[in-house]
Amino acid sequence: MAAMSALRQPAPISVEDYLEGELVSEVKHEYLGGEVHAMAGASNQHNEIAGNSYLAFGTALRGKPCRPFNSDTKVRVQFFNHTRFYYPDAMVVCHKNHAQDQWQDRPVVIVEVLSESTRRIDLAEKREAYLTIPSLMVLILAEPDEPALTVHRRQPDGGFAREDYSGLDAVVPLPEIEASFPLAEVYEGVEF
Repeated sequence: MAAMSALRQPAPISVEDYLEGELVSEVKHEYLGGEVHAMAGASNQHNEIAGNSYLAFGTALRGKPCRPFNSDTKVRVQFFNHTRFYYPDAMVVCHKNHAQDQWQDRPVVIVEVLSESTRRIDLAEKREAYLTIPSLMVLILAEPDEPALTVHRRQPDGGFAREDYSGLDAVVPLPEIEASFPLAEVYEGVEF
């Protein structure tokens, strides 16, 4: 019987090498503690909801200190033993990183538009990672096939409580950023 050789594991990629690579890459990658994963392209419907979310925040925050960012800006999540970078579909930041950084560290609101191909990761790995960010007050998960949002809002004890909103008449209050998030705006023009 032939001896089996051990499979070689690729060496972890450093944060610095990952960030350098993202500057020249035509494809976005998420970074999970040394592993890099290419992101799949999103549907037009997904992008429309994400774009509407960014636009809704931009309109609501005009003249206020908090600013929206779209899916081209990474969020850095730091754990005690590793770092992750994700590309949320939209986020609001009240204390921005340096202008030359490629990421934000202190989002107050994050929006993820769910999709069939990434739903399991969005609802487990990403949700759990986002909820560890000390500055995060609200995580919004948007359904792609109906006007429905699941909101995880930070409570005074530091934990998060779930809220559900559905229908085009629903409005998510966001006193954390002195704004609101109307589903009619988030889903404007989206065909179900």
